[in-house]
Amino acid sequence: MLDPAPTGVTQLLVNWSNGDKAALDEMLPLVYQELRRIAVNRLRRENPNHTLQPTALVNEAYLRLIDQRDVNWQNRAQFFGLAAEMMRRILVNHALHRQAAKRGGGALRVSLEVAVNSFEQKDVNLVALDEALKNLATIDPRQCRIVEMKFFGGLTVAEIAEVLQVSSDTIERDWKMARAWLHLEISNR
Repeated sequence: MLDPAPTGVTQLLVNWSNGDKAALDEMLPLVYQELRRIAVNRLRRENPNHTLQPTALVNEAYLRLIDQRDVNWQNRAQFFGLAAEMMRRILVNHALHRQAAKRGGGALRVSLEVAVNSFEQKDVNLVALDEALKNLATIDPRQCRIVEMKFFGGLTVAEIAEVLQVSSDTIERDWKMARAWLHLEISNR
């Protein structure tokens, strides 16, 4: 769960959006530990031989976050929701790079049925999941964002509801639908 002191981070995000460069420097220590916790939890689900370390994932995600030009920062939940999207992109790019580097470029075969149903499986094929999420985004962008925030960012239902400005019940319903859809999409590959 996100740190319960949102006022400071939210105000710093708003200040940063309004052009205060010092707010960014002040914000880093406040969000770094939470970003690191998310990265550690996410990488715990990866293969044990994964070469990307939590610190590298956090640093890359943070660099991408601060490079955002047209974001009107409103609160910390929005920030961590975008962080989840950035971590997804980084992990997928890393997986694609590793896959291309392997002889023959073949993806690692894993039990995706279990992975998609639980989203706790360690051997999720991120390339297949990313392709399925891209397809889901064309059908239901909100469900795709929910999966990103929950799976890649570790956000709770309440935090996702805050980011997307819908009820927790809606998030729960969409989460169940997205999981079922992803299960079918990935198992048909």
